[in-house]
Amino acid sequence: MSVWIYSLMSSLLVSAVALVGGFTLFIKTPTLQRLVPLLVSLSVGVLLGDAFLHLLPDAIERTQNLQAVMLSTLGGLLLFFLLEKVVRWRHRHEVHPSQEVRQVRPLARMNLLGDAVHNFIDGTLIAGSFMVSPTAGVATTVAVIIHEIPQEIGDVGTLIYSGLSIRKAIWYNFLCALSCVVGAVFMLLLGSWLNDGIVYLLPVAAGGFIYIAACDLIPELHRQPAFRQNLAQGVFICAGIAAMLLIVWFE
Repeated sequence: MSVWIYSLMSSLLVSAVALVGGFTLFIKTPTLQRLVPLLVSLSVGVLLGDAFLHLLPDAIERTQNLQAVMLSTLGGLLLFFLLEKVVRWRHRHEVHPSQEVRQVRPLARMNLLGDAVHNFIDGTLIAGSFMVSPTAGVATTVAVIIHEIPQEIGDVGTLIYSGLSIRKAIWYNFLCALSCVVGAVFMLLLGSWLNDGIVYLLPVAAGGFIYIAACDLIPELHRQPAFRQNLAQGVFICAGIAAMLLIVWFE
């Protein structure tokens, strides 16, 4: 029972980190409009850094099977490609030219989907650690929280850029983060039977992050051709990668 309580409380705490993007509520609209492309750039760096510096090395270390991890990563890329096809098809059929509404780009759904998969994995890791020992569980929870802060900030910026209002971006991002609790419950119920298979979700999530960053976010950054904007985008992408590298080093 104590493992359940600690796991659920920790996963809820990690989910609450998604609210860190609430700082955007206190920024004036003109300033936020200039800041959002930089947050998208930060998200690119965080997603790529998370995939190549955290998820893939972790999966390789756990499985000791490089080929299987690479195949799972390619599977994740293909999966998110097909999912985006479905999202865009639904988007075209749901939005009509006569509708005078603020259109939300398919990018928002793709970002939420990728984040949900990642948070689900975090939940399995937290619960799995508490099943080993309370010390391991606390250490994993702290590592996940530190890891999530830059990603959640970038995610909120991406959702706002995609057309969601600030409040909806924060709310949807939080709801998506609750998949961490689902992951914890899943591990507590079935982890002893499926632990070996769950690890392959890491490269699948990595493939999804690579796809979202390279195919959805980076093309959006090319819409701003000014030199100063391009330079700032490059700096924020590097900052996102550096943040992931620093976090992995501390972990």
